[in-house]
Amino acid sequence: MPSIGVLIKPASGSCNLRCKYCFYHSVTEMRRVKSYGFMSLETLETIVRKALGSADGHCVFAFQGGEPTLVGLDFYRELIKLQKKHNLKRVNIQNAIQTNGMLIDDDWARFLAENHFLVGLSLDGPKDIHDNMRTDISGKGSYTKAMEAVRLFNKHHTQYNILTTVNANVARHAEKVYRFFRKNGFDYLQFIPCLDPLGEEPGGHDYSLTPEKYARFLKAIFDLWYEDVIKGEPVSIRHFDNLVGMLVGRAPEECGMMGVCGCQFVIEADGSVYPCDFYVLDEWRLGNIRDMGFEELKLSERAGRFVEVSQNKARECAGCRWFYLCRGGCRRSREPFAEGKPALNYFCPAFKELFEYAAPRLHQIAAFLSRK
Repeated sequence: MPSIGVLIKPASGSCNLRCKYCFYHSVTEMRRVKSYGFMSLETLETIVRKALGSADGHCVFAFQGGEPTLVGLDFYRELIKLQKKHNLKRVNIQNAIQTNGMLIDDDWARFLAENHFLVGLSLDGPKDIHDNMRTDISGKGSYTKAMEAVRLFNKHHTQYNILTTVNANVARHAEKVYRFFRKNGFDYLQFIPCLDPLGEEPGGHDYSLTPEKYARFLKAIFDLWYEDVIKGEPVSIRHFDNLVGMLVGRAPEECGMMGVCGCQFVIEADGSVYPCDFYVLDEWRLGNIRDMGFEELKLSERAGRFVEVSQNKARECAGCRWFYLCRGGCRRSREPFAEGKPALNYFCPAFKELFEYAAPRLHQIAAFLSRK
């Protein structure tokens, strides 16, 4: 196989926060087994050995949850040892972890920096906005701990970016959130649209992100981003970076912008493998990494079916002037399905409104980059 990326959930769905909009909590509630506990070192070694044995050139190990730091720092120290032991082909290894920051201390920050982990820190904005949705078991906000993690990352020169879930409250305060991030020197931002639980008609919760709210947010953030780009003070916003990249002929690296699903190799704590983080469900279990190799998992009937169904486009996409930028969008935003096929992207109106508003300036930036 060429490069391989695996998304590992070493603590399954376990988490020390109770974020009101957590999509993975809603996923685990739909499974026969809600939590698979903590991953064993034996399973971790199997993943590392098979991934490095299959990959050519590049291999990404990403850790997510739940909260992946719950398994403890020694788990990741062992990971580094196992990677050195099994990297017989000397492929390029990249490690990444997504965390809420609650357990980050000097030892964690130092380890992540020394071993070149890319860290995604979940932070929804200033204290009043962040703490509105991201609370611990007792209902206390997590902002102070997240910002302490920022301090420690800066102290130890840990590479990190900010992951923000655009829920209804965040969407109402686009400029406030953006100004807060800029004030704190956060130059790498990912704004992730909030999703309602799988199987529900979207829009029924206080945190729900409607297309109207999302459109206003995207346009407001785009104006602020564009202003900084023109001033020569650019900040990286993943979605906008991908749009510009597509205009200069690059493939988007954000999977939801590809137009068709791939097989992502999401691995739960017991070794079970699934094709997508949004679909870690019994019906989409491909097998177990302890019994199967990555090539066999990728070629399995369920993996093929998962990819195949994503190729169906809504009737409204035919002839749409923005399809070259949208490509139909993420399959997860096209739930619930209609007649067994993905429906029109729930956020389609928001994307259309953004493209109408921002396309000339996106093309302007793309043309500048092409000349440069």
